[in-house]
Amino acid sequence: MKSDLTVRLAGRLSELRAARGWTLDQLSNASGVSRAALSRLENAEVSPSADVLSRLAVAHDMTLSRLFSLIEDGYAAHIRRDDQAVWRDGETGLAKRIVSPATAALAGEVLECRMTPNTEMIQDAPEVIGQEHHLIMLTGYMRVELEGDAYQLGPGDALRYREHGEVKFLTAKGQGAKFYLCSVTA
Repeated sequence: MKSDLTVRLAGRLSELRAARGWTLDQLSNASGVSRAALSRLENAEVSPSADVLSRLAVAHDMTLSRLFSLIEDGYAAHIRRDDQAVWRDGETGLAKRIVSPATAALAGEVLECRMTPNTEMIQDAPEVIGQEHHLIMLTGYMRVELEGDAYQLGPGDALRYREHGEVKFLTAKGQGAKFYLCSVTA
């Protein structure tokens, strides 16, 4: 028996491909996922792996979280702090709380991020090329290197940008940072 999630995902993947006017072969070339696998996915015959979903999200110029949000039936207007997911990366010392998750009905996502002192986090390539971001510093200090420019950010500062390449976030020895990162998908 097919799960409801598999069926909804199959329908959304088919709609995304049709919206671009792509054939299965064209999506296969853009994503690196075989034509046969794409056909089985769109017919809800199989459930995709995380790797396949990630490849499809990139092919459609969206984040994986945005792809998942497109299969949700709606969105909650009120999200209690206790219900907001938290993700931690042990290597970089980065913690993200998903304050306002992406949904099909809304174009934005808000993350509360914390970086420990003396940390460097590098995003080699954007999940979505040209995606709009607004970084608002709450506490601490941080250096952000973006497309050859460096910005020193302190409490209350904002950095607005569209992501096209590598972005570096660096905190100083003894000084961490807490900030909001708002992403908007067109």
